[in-house]
Amino acid sequence: MKEQLERAEKGVAEQLKARNDRWYPTFHIAGKAGWINDPNGLCYFRGRYQVYFQHHPYSAEWGPMHWGHVSSADMVTWRREPIAMAPSIEADRDGVFSGSAVVSDQGQLVAYYTGHRWRNGVNEDEGNLQVQCMATSDDGITFDKKGVVVEGPPDLLHFRDPKVWRMGDTWYMVFGACSAENRGQVWLYTSKDMNNWEFDRIIFEDPDPHAYMLECPDMFPLGDKWAITYCPMGPVPDGYVARNGHNAGYVVGNWKPGEVFEQITDYRLIDWGHQFYAPQSFEAPDGRRIEYGWLGSFTVPIATQEADHWCGQFTVPRELGLDGNNHLRSYPIKEVEQLRTGTVDFGSFELGVNEDKLLTEDDGGASEIELEVDLAASSAERFGLRVHATQDGGHTYVAYDDQAGRVDLDRRLTGNGDRGYRSAPYDGSDKLKLRVLIDRGSVEVFINDGTETITSFSFPGEGPRGIVLCSESGTVQVTSLKLHSIKTIWESPDR
Repeated sequence: MKEQLERAEKGVAEQLKARNDRWYPTFHIAGKAGWINDPNGLCYFRGRYQVYFQHHPYSAEWGPMHWGHVSSADMVTWRREPIAMAPSIEADRDGVFSGSAVVSDQGQLVAYYTGHRWRNGVNEDEGNLQVQCMATSDDGITFDKKGVVVEGPPDLLHFRDPKVWRMGDTWYMVFGACSAENRGQVWLYTSKDMNNWEFDRIIFEDPDPHAYMLECPDMFPLGDKWAITYCPMGPVPDGYVARNGHNAGYVVGNWKPGEVFEQITDYRLIDWGHQFYAPQSFEAPDGRRIEYGWLGSFTVPIATQEADHWCGQFTVPRELGLDGNNHLRSYPIKEVEQLRTGTVDFGSFELGVNEDKLLTEDDGGASEIELEVDLAASSAERFGLRVHATQDGGHTYVAYDDQAGRVDLDRRLTGNGDRGYRSAPYDGSDKLKLRVLIDRGSVEVFINDGTETITSFSFPGEGPRGIVLCSESGTVQVTSLKLHSIKTIWESPDR
């Protein structure tokens, strides 16, 4: 694999020479250059948090998958690592697809991934040949491929994305499959030695008959319940749900090893934005369940692909939890606050009828807003934040709509890339809290401490990027408003 890795590093170096940073993230993980998609192999190993990702090093378009790699001692400052894996054996000749990583009793990092081949040698028109493979590493940087550990049934066209964990002396592996009846399923395997795996059961089948494949499944406990997150392929848009070409959601249930999974909630979206896919979680040393998602698209062209020589980034790391209604909540981990370099505190005030309040003429490309509003004392039909506001009138609008009872992210006037809006439900409480993370080319909205989230790309036009608080047809009683400047996450510059 050494030759393939050296070639991939040269490919990234060529892309980096021409990388345009106008929308390149300041505080979100992205590849140095080229294309990235799914988070892979999230874990804590040898005193560092390890984040791997699907990576095409030769262009800003999806291509034969490699595993890119970054690491951090604190999930605040990150270091670029060499590309970890490249296609190099027959089983993964067309791609080292997604997977996970765990630490063995011998202190090795063990990665499980899908070895991918096209049946026709060219594309997916005749389906895939997919198997689950294993690779080991002593340092998290250099991997030794061990080959196939789970063969794919020959009649299945989709069979991928292994997620592994341990309970007691048993290892568990789930991955997504498309059944012979064209139904999306999650399969469960078990092992005692990490090498020999046995089929246990189909642990979950999506009740939606349109869902023919469940990509990137993850299964983990939260309190006394279990969550299964997955990405259904095939569902059709239904109101505010499934608006994207690729969507991610979850179900919650009861489960014990050796038993069936008892689903107790309906399918729900994890995030309501334009860009949130392929989430993967891991358990941090302190017991927190932390998740990353991917901002990107396989169906709608991304503005950075045309001339910027990079495409795709991750969300900020989010801590997961369940509320009393078994509703999944996600919120930026506490460490994200260490990225703040300065704060402007606007205090409490009333925003007048149809008033605009300029918060900053230029946020420097990376900022965070904490806004609390007393809805019971407000009369505006709609109010919100125009972020990425440029002098030509362009902006992305993050707004609470009192008539609809929802929070929206509207890209109609953003300036570049896909338009459209996305909308998240609001819980109806009198106190609205919005936490908005704004990077050069993305916006993440956390509603009432992560009850709902909206994550989308936002590619503004040229010039300073301001932030404006505005009201529509009524007043807004602001309880508190803070604007934070955010620093880079990178240990050293790329060039």
